[in-house]
Amino acid sequence: MHRKKTLDLKNTNKLPIYAVLGIIIVKLLFLLTQHIQEDALITWRVAQNLLDYGVIGFNGDEKISSSTTHLYMFTSYFFNLIFGKEHFIYPLLLFNSVLFTIGSYWLSKLILKNPSQQALFILLFGLLPPSIKISILGMEYGLLFFLEMGLLYFGLFQGKKWVEIIFPILILFTRIDTVIFLGIVFLVDVIWIKKLRWAYILGGILGVLTVLSFNWLYFHEIVNNTITAKQLTYDRVFTPTENWQYFAMNFGNFWGMFKTPGNINFVTWIILIFELLAFISIVRKKENRNLFVWIIFIFAWAKQIIFISQKSYFDWYYWVPQILLFVPVIIFILEQERNKKLWLSLFIIVYILPMVAFQTVHSIATGNGEWNYRRKIGLYLDSIEKDKNQWIFLEPAGYVPYFSHLKTIDEVGLVDKKIQEEIKKDKAHYKLNTVKNRHPKYILSYTDLFQSKDAAYYKAYYILEKEFRIKDHLNSDNPLLQKIYHMKPSGSDYNLYRKK
Repeated sequence: MHRKKTLDLKNTNKLPIYAVLGIIIVKLLFLLTQHIQEDALITWRVAQNLLDYGVIGFNGDEKISSSTTHLYMFTSYFFNLIFGKEHFIYPLLLFNSVLFTIGSYWLSKLILKNPSQQALFILLFGLLPPSIKISILGMEYGLLFFLEMGLLYFGLFQGKKWVEIIFPILILFTRIDTVIFLGIVFLVDVIWIKKLRWAYILGGILGVLTVLSFNWLYFHEIVNNTITAKQLTYDRVFTPTENWQYFAMNFGNFWGMFKTPGNINFVTWIILIFELLAFISIVRKKENRNLFVWIIFIFAWAKQIIFISQKSYFDWYYWVPQILLFVPVIIFILEQERNKKLWLSLFIIVYILPMVAFQTVHSIATGNGEWNYRRKIGLYLDSIEKDKNQWIFLEPAGYVPYFSHLKTIDEVGLVDKKIQEEIKKDKAHYKLNTVKNRHPKYILSYTDLFQSKDAAYYKAYYILEKEFRIKDHLNSDNPLLQKIYHMKPSGSDYNLYRKK
């Protein structure tokens, strides 16, 4: 009898590991959608530029921090080196999924004691739309989540001094804006334990010095060029009415679980209120885990408020805050003492399954619009232009430059600093001035340049090479895919112009 209880206990303790393996397998199915974020390809091209030219850049031997993340760029570099340019993507996406799921495993151990509850947490947490996107879209957030949860678990929870020193360096080298996370961890921890962790303070100082020194010594800049370029290009004065309109249009991206631009919606309000009530219910109980519940909840709010105030409306900035805000909801559901099975069943049926269905449709549609459509624009250019020293002017600098292999000027200035000088000199006409001064062989435009106010110039020096229309890429032999493509068309119409 004693031996049987011991075996049962061992099997129960292994449940979280089985949950990790199970959710990774589920994530692999989403790779079939070929939904890869545009910005991931910028990082991958920088990694390949380092491989080809020995320079962290985007266009040949010109140094520029076009990637938002240094550590993930180096990770992508090694995956290119090991698997080759043609085969590194899926191993890297699998790697991201594994890292994120391990991070969720550590998080489960911080906030739940029962192995069965930890296993359910890993499964439910991993099926949330932002968790799926972090895992499969190719961005750096799988690595980042792994490091952040590792810091909390091994550093704060287990008190390992080397983790408190090393992990802040790695976290800041992944994204410089993680200073928000590290700052919140420091403040909440000091208030909670009422003493300073000197190893953690040293790690934070070394992290800041490392990333700023690297930027200055290699790129001769303090912050990444991506931050500078976006601030310069998108900078404008908003009226109070415009501020509210932008907030309302993007509200679902901040606190919701799915991207719903357009209006503040009822579902998002329900989620937000439930998150707050669940959080209050949990922290009212005096438990040691409350330190970590406070950290993740305050960080999620701080990150969103700071980025909203800076008009940062790219939805991937909010993936980690979205899922961390939802953690108290899952804890609340799993710890119901009365009618536990009913609560859990309703939660899965009413919320989790619809969210998975939504993300599946979203990923299939977006994968079609980006991999099957925008990638083919790049492949078309790659086939017609053999001279890879020719330039293309476009926005954004993801799929098309990556697959065309052409030198690139992007409208925001993420991959080319010279356009930033044009923006500073004459922001209203910087695109035309760039074309006049740089003479790119190709221009890929959302609009019909021959119908623009500068049509005379474009007609004189350029011809319309090809029109790309998203409506031509919404067909499939599979009737279900056909319905999804038409239900949620993803992509933009383009006109490709070639210099005469």
